[in-house]
Amino acid sequence: MFDSLLILIAFAFLLAGFVKGTLGLGLPTVSMGLLAVTMPPAQAISIVIVPAIVTNIWQTFVGSYLRDILKRLWPLMIGTVVGIWLNRGLLTGPYAPYGTVVLGLLLVIYAVVGLSRFSFKVGRRDEKWIGGIVGVVTGVISAATGVQVIPSMPFMQAIGMEKDELVQALGVFFTTATIALAFNLTAAGVLTAATALPGAVAMAASFIGMFIGQAVRSRLQPEAFRRWFLIAMILLGVYLAGSALVKIHG
Repeated sequence: MFDSLLILIAFAFLLAGFVKGTLGLGLPTVSMGLLAVTMPPAQAISIVIVPAIVTNIWQTFVGSYLRDILKRLWPLMIGTVVGIWLNRGLLTGPYAPYGTVVLGLLLVIYAVVGLSRFSFKVGRRDEKWIGGIVGVVTGVISAATGVQVIPSMPFMQAIGMEKDELVQALGVFFTTATIALAFNLTAAGVLTAATALPGAVAMAASFIGMFIGQAVRSRLQPEAFRRWFLIAMILLGVYLAGSALVKIHG
């Protein structure tokens, strides 16, 4: 049973790392979605947390925009930390089973937004107060699901960052949010020494997947890969939400 769990973890993070290596994001989203098929979100995020932190720290320092990113995104990051703190315990409390439903719906929303190319613009004078609100909402969702892409990702695209700056900004933001989430999990007793071996397997598989993804990136058509990836996220999200609702009400 334990060996089969490690195989599942290795597969999930190999695929998630491949997606991140190819597209520059998606490791927590993909791995949480796949792991949540067989385990509660709290257990899944306890495995995801360390690989997510390490890969995002690496992404944080690749680039020359760190000072500007911190100057522009500090309200978003502080709001996210506050939102995660306000919603602490949701992954392990009496409403924890609904976390899988929320995660499934979130994956569908994330994919639909990506496929629709929906976009909006936020002016410089408004980005700080809007960023704070977006951060709190993102934090509340993250505390329940372990995923931080909605609505933070559309917001960061809306403030008009250049491609390389956006990639580095995602690393900075996800590092901050994931560390805040790690404190929640540690306080709830979820992040313990028992997660060390699964976390190590996840870490190794993530880096192998990222290496493969980066190696084949130039040979793939990024838009075609991105489209099929988002379609797969819709199907996975529908399955997660539907199966979780059946368990809750069955």
